[in-house]
Amino acid sequence: MDLLPEAARAEFAHSTAYLNTATCGVLPRAAVAAVRELAEAAGAGLPAGFGDFDRVNRVRAAFARLTGVAVERVALGSAVATHVGLVAASLPAGAEVLCPEGDFASVMNPFVVRDDLKVRFAPLESLAEAVGPDTVLVSLSAVQSADGRMADLAAVRAATSAHGARMLVDATQAVGWLPFDASPYDFTVTAGYKWLLGARGASYMTLSKEAQDSLTPLHAGWVAAESMWDATYGPVTELAHGARRFDESPAFLAYHAAEVSLALLERIGIEAVHAHDTALAARYRAGLARLGHEPVPGGSAIVSVPGLAGRQPALQDAGIATSARAGALRASFHLYNTEADVDRLLDALS
Repeated sequence: MDLLPEAARAEFAHSTAYLNTATCGVLPRAAVAAVRELAEAAGAGLPAGFGDFDRVNRVRAAFARLTGVAVERVALGSAVATHVGLVAASLPAGAEVLCPEGDFASVMNPFVVRDDLKVRFAPLESLAEAVGPDTVLVSLSAVQSADGRMADLAAVRAATSAHGARMLVDATQAVGWLPFDASPYDFTVTAGYKWLLGARGASYMTLSKEAQDSLTPLHAGWVAAESMWDATYGPVTELAHGARRFDESPAFLAYHAAEVSLALLERIGIEAVHAHDTALAARYRAGLARLGHEPVPGGSAIVSVPGLAGRQPALQDAGIATSARAGALRASFHLYNTEADVDRLLDALS
């Protein structure tokens, strides 16, 4: 049953059965138009081609609404690993960081490359039990990129609180289809080019007030100043009072696209997107069972089937976009997909 208005899918112009949002989302038509407008203005040497900070701040506010935090808690950047690197740089030598086995590299590698930290790994399902008295930080993805498994964030939050540890959640594979509240966590990081339907170059970090005070804004330039236009030359005398002190200079093409993409998600509502995406994933899981395949269990919008990674190239040739991850065939369902897309994939696999 179709849970979304046809007008939502009318925003998309792709011709493939695109089931690969976990790799990269499809830009809505309005986002493509926003990028084109900015690029053409830049090519013509017009002032509008410089990029619009007001739009950037509207994106910040939209992301804050989507994740349930005050706008003053949101910092903007270009990549998740850069945000995580700020956290890694803040930890004292010898600190223990706990991560799930097999999680996405950007969530753990900034800690690993600091050879004076102790990085420990545990299975995702028992991560809460692995938090100990020496744990300073737990860093994990809300939804696993490789197979769509969903972390028990509440259990991990309870464990970190009991041991006085902080918690960093990568919400890249969650925000945009899964209702997600960032407020319980010290840090969250989210890439904007997957479920948020944006382009590479936009990423988001949320910080609690206590966590914000623990970080040094190592890449603070003029955009991190409380009064940006008074801080273009010489040392910045006053950093932004909120999380904006951790901003990178924005990649305007990505943020101009993000404004209209986030507005589309807000108009539809994440609850409606969640219901739509998970219904399609459930249809796919049921079809896989009929074909004798066993996907990784769960209720995620990401469905991974071990042993079928080798089918991905042929599917791509047939106009069905999926991905091969960790030896499995991964399909991911979003608001522009239909039951016909699911059935097309199942027919190809049969």
